[in-house]
Amino acid sequence: MEADGAIDFSALEKELRAAVAADEKYERENSAKFRAVHQKVASYEEFRDIVLASHLKPLEKKDKMGKQRNLLWNPCATHTKGEQVSNVEIAQELDQLPGTSAEFYRDWRRCLTSGKEKYQLLLKLEGKALGRIFQADLGFGLLGEFLTVLAENICHEDGDAILQILQSLSNTKRFGLNVDLLSESEKESSRDLFRKLQSMNRNYWTTGRLSGTADCKAEREAHLTSTSLQKEAEEKILMELMKRYQVG
Repeated sequence: MEADGAIDFSALEKELRAAVAADEKYERENSAKFRAVHQKVASYEEFRDIVLASHLKPLEKKDKMGKQRNLLWNPCATHTKGEQVSNVEIAQELDQLPGTSAEFYRDWRRCLTSGKEKYQLLLKLEGKALGRIFQADLGFGLLGEFLTVLAENICHEDGDAILQILQSLSNTKRFGLNVDLLSESEKESSRDLFRKLQSMNRNYWTTGRLSGTADCKAEREAHLTSTSLQKEAEEKILMELMKRYQVG
């Protein structure tokens, strides 16, 4: 709503269209998954190609026999040197964080050009927002991309945030199926990510928090007890996530 209490119909319409587009994408990809399973495809790559191409439609007769079109083999030849193509726009940065799955798909695929940019987007959204955006379903192929981006860009100070992201994603619908459909390279990225998290967790507790131990013996013992309990809790969370992500 606006400040004066009036309803912003334009914003509502935009949000509705985004929600409808996300629902249509989910239904389309879900149907493609079942169709691929029913066809008993020979490999994961073939399965994935079927799902990724689910938005394509076969040509109709009018598309083949319609008006004659004069197409150039080299469309770049029509542009003079230094002239920019008007319909090509590359966003340098996002104006605002995505709030729906449709907005996320758009920004993730079109606006972000590097793994570092995608990594920063995941951290800015945090686990809670990602869980809300993908509460209905995590789009096909995204989980593997997330794991790869996180594994390649993980930093020591981001460990807690990444754990929260992994927890939220593991609570989305059809998460188990998305894990089963990870490619071999994505599974290796998942293993690499958890190896790094385990290493960071050990180093953090042995050199980070314990280095600030108080001089007083009673305070030092209390500190060690507290950090030991926290360490056990975080290790338990990490081990549970490794089971969910099928990391041995």
